[in-house]
Amino acid sequence: SSPNKNMAQLNHGVVMTKYVGARGKSGSNDAHAEYVAELRALFDDAGVTWQTGEIGKVDPGGGGTIAYMLARYEMDVIDCGVGVMSMHAPMEVVGKFDLYMAYRGFSAFLA
Repeated sequence: SSPNKNMAQLNHGVVMTKYVGARGKSGSNDAHAEYVAELRALFDDAGVTWQTGEIGKVDPGGGGTIAYMLARYEMDVIDCGVGVMSMHAPMEVVGKFDLYMAYRGFSAFLA
């Protein structure tokens, strides 16, 4: 399959995903637009290169995170991390630039 505009790309920055889930709405979370804007501004001010992405189709399964568990407590939650090629394979591939941007982004968030 060929890349589309919703897929994160290696060495294009840390990936922010505002909606993830499985089993329809029961195992999902969707961040408020205001929270996403706050994170975008935080990353921009810190010079962090970021990109948006999506995990995939909701109901076929796979791509789950723990974000929905935290969202149950009415927290604003967004998935943010390094894009990984061939996740769970014997050899996974990440971009060195993405890893560094994740470090800088997480440092800015926790500061």
